[in-house]
Amino acid sequence: MVAPGAVSIAEAMALAVDASETARGISSPNPAVGAVILDIDGTVVGIGSTRPPGGPHAEVVALAEAGDRARGGTAVVTLEPCNHTGRTGPCSKALIDAGIVAVVHAVADPNPLASGGAETLRAAGVRVEQGIGEREVRQGPLRAWLHKQRTGRPHVTWKYAATLDGRSAAADGTSQWITGPQAREHVHTERAKLDAIVVGTGTVLADDPRLTARQPDGTLAPHQPVRVVVGSRPTPSTARIRNADARTMFLDTHDPLAVIDALDEYTDIQIEGGPTLAGAFLAAGVVDRVVAYLAPAVLGSGSAAVENAGIGTIADAIRFRTETVTMIGNDILIGVVPEGAK
Repeated sequence: MVAPGAVSIAEAMALAVDASETARGISSPNPAVGAVILDIDGTVVGIGSTRPPGGPHAEVVALAEAGDRARGGTAVVTLEPCNHTGRTGPCSKALIDAGIVAVVHAVADPNPLASGGAETLRAAGVRVEQGIGEREVRQGPLRAWLHKQRTGRPHVTWKYAATLDGRSAAADGTSQWITGPQAREHVHTERAKLDAIVVGTGTVLADDPRLTARQPDGTLAPHQPVRVVVGSRPTPSTARIRNADARTMFLDTHDPLAVIDALDEYTDIQIEGGPTLAGAFLAAGVVDRVVAYLAPAVLGSGSAAVENAGIGTIADAIRFRTETVTMIGNDILIGVVPEGAK
């Protein structure tokens, strides 16, 4: 939806970030990029996000919506416009051909095959500025893609729900529902942006989860992450994780590094298994972010959210830096990353 009236560059970047969120999951392995085109008066005339592989990039989508109104205008993009020809042409050339006179991008492209767009634009006389909205983009829609560009492996998030005393299930094994409906809806919204969800066979046998991303009315979201089951115990043929709602992979291993290697084609994966699987990934040092949904409740006994993370003394505690704290209904959502993480 095109916003009425003139907007600031910061406001345009916020719109581009929102647009990029709609590309998460569907654009993979390409980055989830958002773009906004402002006409010569600073009015939003085009908004776009990256389409599935083989489809147009965010800038091209936004330019198509803007049409002739893009001439003399400004492009505001979450990632430096690409400078190479792959399945699609270079976005830098598309912007030049459309008559754009200024480009503002949040983050430089670290991919050597696609970078160089800023230089090409400057050489054509286009004003280029970098850095506005960089923090929001790095911690938001491009987090996983930038991580893979930097490390060569998928970005791993550990997601869990727990009570105030850190319990993920009661003493009798029941765990539905620890958090409220708003938090559970948020989980499904975020699932629809992932490449893969990983659980252990213990979770499948105990809870028989579907592990799908569902919309508020209960229907399946348009994009479904791959469901990955880790472990050697057999899964019943009647398990809901075997249904046709999404693709399912079975990995006969307990080694987190082997799991990551097997999922190398993906960018953004999430661990949703029980405390043993979470502990194994933490002990292996391959958890890049933790997302915790905390309910204002106390169980007093029952399963802990994580076990056997390889920690024997307080000095060895795995320390994190808090990025976000958000109220969702009556629950608290906390997002943390390892200390020293970029």
